[in-house]
Amino acid sequence: MSVPLARVRHDDGGQAAVETALVLPFVVLVLLAVVQVGLVVRAQVLLTHAAREAARAAAVDPDPAAPVDAAHHATTLDAGRMTVTATGRGARGSEVTVQLDYDEPTDVPLVGPLLGDVALHAGATMRVE
Repeated sequence: MSVPLARVRHDDGGQAAVETALVLPFVVLVLLAVVQVGLVVRAQVLLTHAAREAARAAAVDPDPAAPVDAAHHATTLDAGRMTVTATGRGARGSEVTVQLDYDEPTDVPLVGPLLGDVALHAGATMRVE
């Protein structure tokens, strides 16, 4: 006796579970990479803000330590990883340029050790007041 084709049923639940188990690690790795990229972009934005603040401080205050202090106080980034360089401060009306360099640590599990620290740079120029 033969069974009609409409009544034959295949259970695909096991196949779906195996496919999910094979794909899930790659999906998690991609999500962790997206989080790490977001953290690096955040650090770049904070570094750019700190560069503007340092340039402003260098433009209004003749103290050579003013841009360094302003950069460190303008952001939550690790001050030990940041290098501040101010050049060109002259008479009123001249321009001062501030360059910030920062080594952003990559701390996200699985992805961070693969990338290593990322070197970020930001600069700003303002007229001396």
